[in-house]
Amino acid sequence: MKVVVIASRKGGSGKTTLSGHLAVQAERAGFGPVALVDADPQGSLADWWNKREAATPVFVQTALDNLAEDVERLRAMGIGLLVLDTPPALDSNIAAFIGLSDLVVIPSRPSPHDLRSIGATVELVEHLGKPLIFVLNGAAPRAKITAEAIAVLSQHGMLAPVIVHQRVDFAASMIDGRTVMELPGSSRSADEIISLWAYLETRLAGHAARLPLPEIPMARARVAMLGGVGRRGGAR
Repeated sequence: MKVVVIASRKGGSGKTTLSGHLAVQAERAGFGPVALVDADPQGSLADWWNKREAATPVFVQTALDNLAEDVERLRAMGIGLLVLDTPPALDSNIAAFIGLSDLVVIPSRPSPHDLRSIGATVELVEHLGKPLIFVLNGAAPRAKITAEAIAVLSQHGMLAPVIVHQRVDFAASMIDGRTVMELPGSSRSADEIISLWAYLETRLAGHAARLPLPEIPMARARVAMLGGVGRRGGAR
C-alpha cells in the first residue's frame, strides 16, 4: 500500500478538491482499492464523500492516536492507496501524517501568499526524509503569475508537469459528491487530473525522472520578488 499525504499550511490551496479527485482517479486507473482519510477538523472531504453515490473510494474514520495502527490495518486489508487530506497547519500532527507517507503532494495556487507559505512545509518534509511533489493548482490559463509560480516552485523541489487550472466544473462536481471525471462528456479539467495521477503513479513506483515543465512564456519573470518562500539556504 502507498500513502499519499496532501499537505499545505496555507488554507485555500485546494487540498480537499485535489484529494478527492486523485483518489477517484487512482481507483478508476486500477490502483485501488483506494481509501480516504480526512484529518482536517473542517471535515470538507468527509462531507463530499457522504454525498457520493459511488461506493469507492472508501472512507476511513480514524484519530491521530490510532492512525499508524490503522494504516497497517488498511495495508493488511489489501488497500492499494491511502490518500490523507490534512488541515492547513504546520504542527506535530502534520509531522505525524507526513511521517507515514510515501509521497507528499503540496498544492499551491499561483499567488505570492501561497508561494511564500510553502517554505516551512518543504523544510518539514525534507527533515522527515520524504519525497515531495508540488502541484500548481487553481491556475489561470496564460496568466503571467502562473509562469512566475512555475519558476519559483521548480527551484524549490519537484514540480508536477501538469497544471490544474481554475475552472467552475471542479467546484460544481464536488457539490454532489462527484469529480470532474464523473461528469457527462469530456473536459480539460478531467484530462488534467488523469494526467496528474498518471505522473504521480510513476513517482510512487519509484521513477523519479523529471518531465518537461509546461511551456509558458516569461517563466523567469519576477522570480526574485516571489522567490522568498521561507526556506533557509536558498534555492537548490
